[in-house]
Amino acid sequence: MPNLAKLQIAFRNLYVRLAAGLLAAVLIWVCLVRSDAVQDSSPLLYSQNIAEITALATRKDQLDYLLVARPLSESPRYVFKFKNETALHVVKVPSTSHLSLEREVLLKNAIPYSIARDDFLASHKAVLLDEGENSTTAQAAAFLRRHLLDILLIGLIIYALKFGIPGMGMNASVITPDKLKGSMDDLIGMEDIKQEVLHLEDMIRNRAEYKSHNIDKPFNVMLTGPAGTGKTKLVGYLAKKLNVPLIQASGSALESGFVGGGSKALNALYRKACSHGHCMIFLDEAQTLFMPRGRGDKKWEDDTANTLLGLLDGVKSDHGAGVIWVVASNFDDASSAMDEAMLRRFSVKINFRLPNKGERSALLHSFLSRKKKGLVDWNDLDLGQVADMTANLSPALLETVVERASMISIQEKTIINTDLMFRAFERATLGLTDRATTAEKHKQRERVALHELGHFFMQIDPYLRQGMSLAQVKEKSPLLKISTESVSKIGALGYVLQAGDDVSLRTLEELEQDVIQLYGGVAAEELFYGARGISVGSQNDIEKATRMLNLMVNRLSMYSRAKIDYSQLGAEHAGEQSMRQLQAKSDELYSYTLGAIGDYKAVIESIKDTLLDQYVLSKDAVFALLEERCELLMAQLAAPRSAVSSSAAAAAPAW
Repeated sequence: MPNLAKLQIAFRNLYVRLAAGLLAAVLIWVCLVRSDAVQDSSPLLYSQNIAEITALATRKDQLDYLLVARPLSESPRYVFKFKNETALHVVKVPSTSHLSLEREVLLKNAIPYSIARDDFLASHKAVLLDEGENSTTAQAAAFLRRHLLDILLIGLIIYALKFGIPGMGMNASVITPDKLKGSMDDLIGMEDIKQEVLHLEDMIRNRAEYKSHNIDKPFNVMLTGPAGTGKTKLVGYLAKKLNVPLIQASGSALESGFVGGGSKALNALYRKACSHGHCMIFLDEAQTLFMPRGRGDKKWEDDTANTLLGLLDGVKSDHGAGVIWVVASNFDDASSAMDEAMLRRFSVKINFRLPNKGERSALLHSFLSRKKKGLVDWNDLDLGQVADMTANLSPALLETVVERASMISIQEKTIINTDLMFRAFERATLGLTDRATTAEKHKQRERVALHELGHFFMQIDPYLRQGMSLAQVKEKSPLLKISTESVSKIGALGYVLQAGDDVSLRTLEELEQDVIQLYGGVAAEELFYGARGISVGSQNDIEKATRMLNLMVNRLSMYSRAKIDYSQLGAEHAGEQSMRQLQAKSDELYSYTLGAIGDYKAVIESIKDTLLDQYVLSKDAVFALLEERCELLMAQLAAPRSAVSSSAAAAAPAW
């Protein structure tokens, strides 16, 4: 590969290409024209008449010599010369006739003959040609027949070095403004992002004014943010509003498989953009171009990024002053390491975010309003509740949920309401659920039911201990449903589905409560089956709890006055000490969970049977059952705990 890279770099020089072409021409001339021996100038008399061979029996005394050229070929030649003539006679005969002629004429009449040697054929090449056939042309045709595959391979290599393999280059599509659909108004919510785009539009429209302020760099734009947040759509809207063509290509399609293929594709893309004058180049999924350079020892690995740096820096800005570069990436410099020089080339950076609750509600309303009239029951559709359950979903995923709801509506011949949207959300995020997996395994289903109820009760435990009524607890609880159906996508035999939270800044108290909720399942199993009865079904919960504890103890140092990220210090500095602290905190939180879950043992046991019968309990159904058992629940919370529960309570975290 390094030799190939050097060869390709050398071929970029015009003089090298001319020299290579001249050398190839000389080699071809040498192969086709040059003779190894001086050719005999005697005239040739061609014939295919076998009678001339049989007539030799009467003229054998006048015969100077008789040779048979290539007797084993398909067309042997009889070459003879008479003593009183200068011309050579060449008689071409079929291979099937040669043996009979040799036996019946030559041997029978004792005509002397021999096989033509290679040196004779080298000086009489015309003997092997047909009458009227040009020697040079014949040699060229023979050469081509013998070396056709070699010539094709050499041609393919030269073509690949120059243009790349067909189908492996960048496939950039040019979209004219009249073919771009939608407008900026279609971008629901995201007012902060739309404002940034309006500023960008103003900069592009009024370049002269910005140039008067010494802002003369090309307006290179970088769009970052999660997938499905509308980056691609926004670029189309902007190109349409500016009335310029959009040249769209994928950053992942830059590399052609050959060294320098990405650079060549970028330059070709730039030339195409320059030919359109004012236009916009949109490179989507271009996160690989932002990775730091110099990571490997192969110099050509950074060629594509270096070429893009030069183009973005306006090296050719006089030629392409009207070209606007827009590059999109699902990552930004806060979430991954990026090349500083590349980031500096972008004077405008717009970071897309996930929609908030109000924007999700507006997006859902927009998607549903496009459905056929009568397909949506607006009176039985609570968009606020649907927006709550779809927290942290991108606009693209919200549209997927609506499309899934439409499919279910068509298949079941029903209308879209809150319940159907809930089912669609569950299908789009969790996947298919199945009751048959554990239908015949009662003990297994009973364990799953107790496990999931353990999660739920530790979720509402803080609210109950604060003395809130069940109505207040229901209002605060993010629960959507408790299910004992298996989900193959996440490998679970049951699950507690709850609405997400838009707030990502969680406190120590909230993180501890998350860990306690995760421990609720395994604590319920220990409560009902003993410490040796805990199943492997808690594996996923324990993995999540471990990651959260590691975040709190080692990375955020939440339990120490010294705020240090121990994960950066290495095992020799913080390994043993942080491990002891992590184990101690895990033991403390699990002990509290085990003690707290004991206060709900009777209620869990009474609800378990209903959950087993119905497989699924909605939030309303769960709290209706708690209302029926309100006295039992309050009595258990007020009752003194057992010795184990009391010791666990002593280790309870301070809320």
